[in-house]
Amino acid sequence: MVKIAFLFPGQGSQQIGMARDLFESDDYFRSLVDYASELTGENLNKLCLEGPDERLIKAWYLQPLLASVSLGYLRQLGRRGITADVICGHSLGEITALAAGGIVSDREMIAIATKRGELMDKAASGVNGGMMAVLFVAESRVEQILDELDEPDRIVLANDNGPHQAVVSGDNELLEEFAKRVANEPGGKCHRLVVSGPWHSPYIKHAQEEYEEWAKPIRFGRPRTPVIFNATAKTEEHPTTIKHLVTWQLTSPVYFRDCLARLKQLEVDTLVEVGPGRVLSGLARVNGFKKGYSLFNANSIANIERIVATLGSGS
Repeated sequence: MVKIAFLFPGQGSQQIGMARDLFESDDYFRSLVDYASELTGENLNKLCLEGPDERLIKAWYLQPLLASVSLGYLRQLGRRGITADVICGHSLGEITALAAGGIVSDREMIAIATKRGELMDKAASGVNGGMMAVLFVAESRVEQILDELDEPDRIVLANDNGPHQAVVSGDNELLEEFAKRVANEPGGKCHRLVVSGPWHSPYIKHAQEEYEEWAKPIRFGRPRTPVIFNATAKTEEHPTTIKHLVTWQLTSPVYFRDCLARLKQLEVDTLVEVGPGRVLSGLARVNGFKKGYSLFNANSIANIERIVATLGSGS
């Protein structure tokens, strides 16, 4: 019996021209992008298909756009009978998971993603900061280097994505110092992420507080499909707790390695990354989803047709 998990990607998975097939064929998807355009005051259809990159990476525009793209491909899967037994998103992808899991409506999810991005951009505008991926260095050593720098308000672990794959976030000067120390580790490498701010760090604390206050009137429901949350790597049923986890996530690390381990505990054997790019599929492989597991990328209607041909409908 196939057991399927849907994975929803976050910032960094985008590319100019993504979802062109949805723009051409899916009225509902276009209505979501139109709604996000209305909220942001930006023509997100044009920005998505034509760029430029430096504008597309702004969280205020990118977050509702990415969430819309993932939700658009999710609907295409559902129309063909492919559904999930459990859901997990990475950072922003957790917001998409709220709608996918039935916790909020689609339009509420777009509004949440838009406000999240707006507040994050606002918080980052006065900060000279960013994020840096760390490769081929154990997470314990990453933590040691952060301890050596001894600046917990200025540089932190942002993502634990897998064995020897982490992301740190913070002040650019400290990120450069961190990278110099990593370069002295055997095989250690760092590279900058294309993001507009130091996400999942104390620099976003004020945004997190505003976000939590703004979200109070939004009614969260109980999940129709189980959702694994980044901050705890566990599923949760209570709407109040879910809302707290989602708003808390702005400044807390994404424990995606633990989330994937939880999927294994739940005996998931098939992963479908729903949205642009292949980042999460790569992380899944690094975390041991190789032989005996099936991985698919629902990032185009053509790929979704191939998924249906492989899995069949009514899963």
